[in-house]
Amino acid sequence: MSAVTVHDLTVPVFLRQLNNLSAILAKAATWAQARRIAPETLLGYRLAPDMFPLVRQVQLTGDFAKGAVSRLAGREPPRYEDAEASFEALEARLEKTRQHIGAFGAADFEGAAERRVELKIGGETVAFDGKTYLINFVHPNFYFHYATAYDILRHAGRDIGRRDFSGAR
Repeated sequence: MSAVTVHDLTVPVFLRQLNNLSAILAKAATWAQARRIAPETLLGYRLAPDMFPLVRQVQLTGDFAKGAVSRLAGREPPRYEDAEASFEALEARLEKTRQHIGAFGAADFEGAAERRVELKIGGETVAFDGKTYLINFVHPNFYFHYATAYDILRHAGRDIGRRDFSGAR
């Protein structure tokens, strides 16, 4: 077995989960329509009053993915407007994110594990080496927002399960 690369831990992982998220959102849109739930109502659901709503959870899931592949490849991530107000608009954003991520090849991540990554968090600049950034910052945050989007839909009553979350094997 060959060594696992930064590319292996980013591009295919994020693409798989973003595809799963798209499928989950498509099921949610169909479910909401059948129950005459306004899409903006479902997109505004949150698990707790101090948590972001579904729409923001989806945006952040994609943002962590596109930010990670960009920064680890030594590039500036694209900025998206955060103006999505429908399932269709969220799907368009996820597709744009998948296209961005899919454009990165293994060679783009040469030296990524050691590459210095700096972020502004809460007004402070935080620096990581690429490996620490990916393992200790990106992956936990990506999966937190992905799982929270899934959990919001489960809590709202949408019949989705583990296979929807993890996708086909």
